[in-house]
Amino acid sequence: MAHSIGAGGVAQPSQPLRQRLQAQLQACLPHNPDLVLVTDLDGTLLGGTPAWRRRLYAWLATERHRVLHVFCTGRDLRSVARMLRAEEEALGLAAPHLVISDVGCTVACGLSLETVPLAVDPIEARWRGRPERVLPLLATLPGLSSQPVTSDRRLAYFIDPDVLDVRHLASIEAHGVDCLISDGKYLDVLPAGVNKGTTLVAVLNLLEVHPERVVTAGDTLNDLAMFETGLAGVMVGNAEPSLKAALPRLPNTYLARGEGCEGIVEGLHHFGYGPLLAGAF
Repeated sequence: MAHSIGAGGVAQPSQPLRQRLQAQLQACLPHNPDLVLVTDLDGTLLGGTPAWRRRLYAWLATERHRVLHVFCTGRDLRSVARMLRAEEEALGLAAPHLVISDVGCTVACGLSLETVPLAVDPIEARWRGRPERVLPLLATLPGLSSQPVTSDRRLAYFIDPDVLDVRHLASIEAHGVDCLISDGKYLDVLPAGVNKGTTLVAVLNLLEVHPERVVTAGDTLNDLAMFETGLAGVMVGNAEPSLKAALPRLPNTYLARGEGCEGIVEGLHHFGYGPLLAGAF
């Protein structure tokens, strides 16, 4: 067990990571969850028919005590807040326990949407000084227009694929960032080595949960990093072709036939969570 130095110079046991994480959250985490469900939003948790979405959202709300739910999205926190208000009113989607937003650059409490320093501080350190280096270079590239995203650790652009020469992105990445294109129309500039997958793994370490209890779900290329972790993954049926092309090298990822929420449920059955879903699906 790790120790810290207390009063009088006496070594004291430090708090377990999970306990330190819980202290920074308003959402009460399940003590020993049967499942950690990590879902992208657009096209995944927000995808599928209204009927399927209502059923899955109701199940998540009912099973909150044993299913730890994590949003893992490219949206910023303001967009997540707007979405929760709209979807909660329309279809009954409850706030998750945790939010990984900004394509992995932000981690927040699902209830308060306040950032979690324990998870965010290391990402902030990687980002420090990068915008000053890359913003002037990005301004010279044709085919980019800024997205109205609010984030301190990410730059986001719309792209015109007929104009942007992606070969120029290597010179941007040489300055300690990663350039990620998804859905053929978005460019995210992230701290090097930070993405949905790396941040998810860091959060799971804080949660101190067994990897075999984790299932991820997504539909675009910015979800590829989640699937590359080797955790159980559900690629929903409406996934973009570029993501489906990666399937042969993702042995623990299941390609669902169903779209959006229906695909998530299908994948949970595939990975053996039928008993947890019993009575609802």
